[in-house]
Amino acid sequence: MMNSLVNALKIGDLRQKLLFTLLMLFVFRLGAHVPVPGINNEVFSNMVSQGVLFGFFDVISGGAFKKFSIFAMSITPYINASIIMQLLTVVIPHLERLAKEGEEGRRKITQYTRYLTVVLAFIQAIGMSLALKNAFIKPSVEQYILVSLTLTAGTAFLMWTGEQITEKGIGNGISLLIFAGIVSRVPAGAVRTVEYIQAGTINYFNLILLVIIGILVIAGIVLINEGQRRIPVQYAKRVVGRRVYGGQSTHIPLRVNQAGVIPVIFASSILMFPQQLVQWFSGDKFSAWYTTYFDWGTTAHTIIYALLVIGFTFFYTTVIMNPSDVAENIKKYGGFIPGIRPGRPTAEYISKVMNKVTLVGAVFLAIIAILPNFVLMATRIPNVYFGGTALLIVVGVALDTMKQIESQMLMRSYRGFIK
Repeated sequence: MMNSLVNALKIGDLRQKLLFTLLMLFVFRLGAHVPVPGINNEVFSNMVSQGVLFGFFDVISGGAFKKFSIFAMSITPYINASIIMQLLTVVIPHLERLAKEGEEGRRKITQYTRYLTVVLAFIQAIGMSLALKNAFIKPSVEQYILVSLTLTAGTAFLMWTGEQITEKGIGNGISLLIFAGIVSRVPAGAVRTVEYIQAGTINYFNLILLVIIGILVIAGIVLINEGQRRIPVQYAKRVVGRRVYGGQSTHIPLRVNQAGVIPVIFASSILMFPQQLVQWFSGDKFSAWYTTYFDWGTTAHTIIYALLVIGFTFFYTTVIMNPSDVAENIKKYGGFIPGIRPGRPTAEYISKVMNKVTLVGAVFLAIIAILPNFVLMATRIPNVYFGGTALLIVVGVALDTMKQIESQMLMRSYRGFIK
């Protein structure tokens, strides 16, 4: 590993990309400590500590949410905007044509995503300002507008930072920002765990059990992320002039976790909306009833959360991979799946296999999403925010980034990290 790292730093352009990525991540961590003006951070911190959902978003933002800094909303509005644009691409013919126009079409869709991100960020910022009015030092209309604009500007800056990392650095910039936010919370979590042990809140058996669960979860995430169902495809030979084309065998790789962590984030965002409404109208009978039966961690909430994750996994996988289009492309280039007729039978076969593979990935994502509740029951360690979802993001981003560095090094005949 160390030799591979030294070899990577010897490559000039790769070294520049790594340093640029680290510089952007440093700017992100620096901005996470810049507070929003006009907010009583102590009152806001106490409000965040009362909810597991807020704790999860604090982990995603790298502590910026609990400090209510300019990056408190993190990159979540951009993720939601990207998901919405991908869904609209299937529904709106104009966007579907843009998606098929190549680089120019993708550039326009990216521009629309940026505009939608700003709109969603401003709406979310206004909602947060109204819901957290008790944390304002001097509540006023001007103060609400100032806080909303500050939070929106912070999200827009993070969106630009992520795009710069993707273009000039290594890895996916948006994913790396979330990765850095999660990893930055590890030292604080370790210190908190030591304090629990010293206070006698937990014992070493609970800690060992937590470590074992973490190792098993990481192994499962790697297994699912790298898991594939390969559908063999045979291409017939074609003679064009004096040359023979085709006659080769390949495969269609269907990943078990085709949707990644997006279904979990989308399901969390949807479930967060009614909880924000309950906070706005706290004190009435409906709020008390909702908090009793549908608050974060209750049985009903856990079941709904798992079902939403499974549903969004199937939906998102269908959106990003259309079996009919795949079957049409195979037929267009003279290919066929052995034992399956081209055309509609091929599309039905691919859809059937994809549904079976996606079911495994969807159930796994649902288990990962609700894992913190069961970890709390098993280990009795409070505030376990660094749960399955955070590990899923960290391991997935680490694997993708290592693969990109690997490909850069293999182009120059260096041995990479993955051996």
